[in-house]
Amino acid sequence: MGNSLNKFTKEGTGLDGDWGRKTGLSAYFSRTFVSFRNPVYRLYYISMVGHWSSMNMQMVARSLLIYRITGSGAILGLFALGSAIPMLLLTLPGGVAADRMQKKVVIQIGQVGSAFVSLINTIALVTGYVSPENPESWWVLMVCGVIQGGIMGFIMPSRSAIINEIVGREHLMNAISLNNLGMNVFRLLAPAAAGFLIDAFDFWVVFSINTAMYLMSTLCIVFVPPSPVASGGESNTINDVREGWEYIRHEKTILLVLLFTVGATILGSPYSQLLPMFTEGILKVDATALGFLISASGVGAILAALVIASMGNRRRGLIMLLGGLIMSLALLGFAFSRSWYLSLILIPFIGAGSTGQMALGNSLIQHYVDADFRGRVMSFFMLGFGLGSLGAFFAGILAEGIGVQWAIGGMAAILVVMTVILLLREPRLRKLD
Repeated sequence: MGNSLNKFTKEGTGLDGDWGRKTGLSAYFSRTFVSFRNPVYRLYYISMVGHWSSMNMQMVARSLLIYRITGSGAILGLFALGSAIPMLLLTLPGGVAADRMQKKVVIQIGQVGSAFVSLINTIALVTGYVSPENPESWWVLMVCGVIQGGIMGFIMPSRSAIINEIVGREHLMNAISLNNLGMNVFRLLAPAAAGFLIDAFDFWVVFSINTAMYLMSTLCIVFVPPSPVASGGESNTINDVREGWEYIRHEKTILLVLLFTVGATILGSPYSQLLPMFTEGILKVDATALGFLISASGVGAILAALVIASMGNRRRGLIMLLGGLIMSLALLGFAFSRSWYLSLILIPFIGAGSTGQMALGNSLIQHYVDADFRGRVMSFFMLGFGLGSLGAFFAGILAEGIGVQWAIGGMAAILVVMTVILLLREPRLRKLD
């Protein structure tokens, strides 16, 4: 079964052709976009387009709608917690599923589930039940967020681990960087589109488009060939997770990369879920401006992804740490800004630094980990997303007490200190290729 994917990806890809002998601008584009020569990667990428666009539009619509219904930063934080708990609970079993099941099947199940959740949101909005006029209606968004968090946690390890099987280790960093490029292109376009659609029409339009995009993603992933499945023998989920953790514990460098990337996500990502508190409470701008602010972050992320996609496998550890430092310093400035224009200047650096540390951490882990443990190790990596939502919950609670600027600024300051310590004290990370 595993040979079918490997055979398919080697035919007609041109990955080992003459692209390396080109010079100038042609060589740059050949090197930067080499993974697109792989037909399976193109199928996977198109499928992910629907997911990325829906995820980013949904992020703007849900958080803004909850804030307009409740006017509460604590409830925004509670919503983040509701998404985080099932994500945390299901990410590690999702890693086992990535090692023991067909990854494309796991992804398909998640995409169908996401389409159903989005459809429920659409119906609740069209019927008028969920609206600022019904202050108790935010529970629908909360329940859907809980379900969506569980789906995300379960499929993320498969979605990430399948990339290595499609393109191989040589082009892994390129493929992951192009993945991040696509994510951030839609981080640039989708929030602005969502803000415009909310202002011009209503929230239900955003969720109905999300439903259609998730269904498109499900259809595309059908055509991705089967991937290898590890033969685990007689085992159970708890033992498989424990095996994965024991493997990480004995691989100190992988453990350090995991700790840094997860820590950076916990401390650096909560600001995005509390953005409505900045835009409506401090910067005094509308939904369209919120969308543009998120899109500006995407501009920096896109540039970072393009640079990383064209890099070779050199000094990746150092660049990962520098990405974390750039993100944390820019976030510290953004947290205390009261100027729309200053915030707009700083937020692309947050996006660039975040993409740099995440993409390089992802590629380093997948590059060095044993294939039989890849799904489970990636599930620990993906725990950072759930823990980031948990961090947003605590940030939301803090924001109610000390203000959103001090809550996010304090977390950014901790991240600055952590990154500087690793840069100075951990040469194994600085020298990691």
